[in-house]
Amino acid sequence: MARRFDCSDPDQRTIALMEAAAAVRRGDLVVLPTDTVYGIGADAFTPDAVKALLDAKGRGRDMPPPVLVGTVRAATALVDDLGPYGQDLIDAFWPGPLTLVCKANRALSWDLGDTKGTVAVRMPLHPVALDLLKETGPMAVSSANRSGAPAATTAAEAEEQLGDSVEVYLDGGKTTDNTPSTILDLTTAVPRLLRRGAIPVEKLRGIIGYVATDD
Repeated sequence: MARRFDCSDPDQRTIALMEAAAAVRRGDLVVLPTDTVYGIGADAFTPDAVKALLDAKGRGRDMPPPVLVGTVRAATALVDDLGPYGQDLIDAFWPGPLTLVCKANRALSWDLGDTKGTVAVRMPLHPVALDLLKETGPMAVSSANRSGAPAATTAAEAEEQLGDSVEVYLDGGKTTDNTPSTILDLTTAVPRLLRRGAIPVEKLRGIIGYVATDD
């Protein structure tokens, strides 16, 4: 039976974070607010949990989820190399709506799907998400909706779509901006924009110079 907690209530928030962290450690799914839309999350290092996440969304292994982190240190442990631009982008835009695609640390034992040796990593600017991530460590997190349906901007919308496939819903109120994160690929010599989002290309270029786009 899914449980929803009101994180605007300080007492409920404390219990909610404990319950959500425990659920993640058990390999269950949780829904959490982020600075873009609500996300459905699982322990990034539990393959069965990641598979359950993809199943809940109606996605296959060809669409691996990004990984959210609560600290920059956690992010750097996941990647093989940030390249010449990664740290500058992190300093400028994290925590915030910028997802960086990097070559994954080959020493890690995990299975996010067909990643082709990469990982998409982000540190969200939301206090509930950050508090949970600092308890759980890196989480595989995708938008909290069935594939092809609108992204959830409230916990209620997420629960309507995902139901009892999720153990704990963290209700942080309506998200203030449903623009998705900008996704930037750092695995090639020239950073390439994979998805336009909350951070405009012009701001990225202001930090690192040239960014390749499909325009």
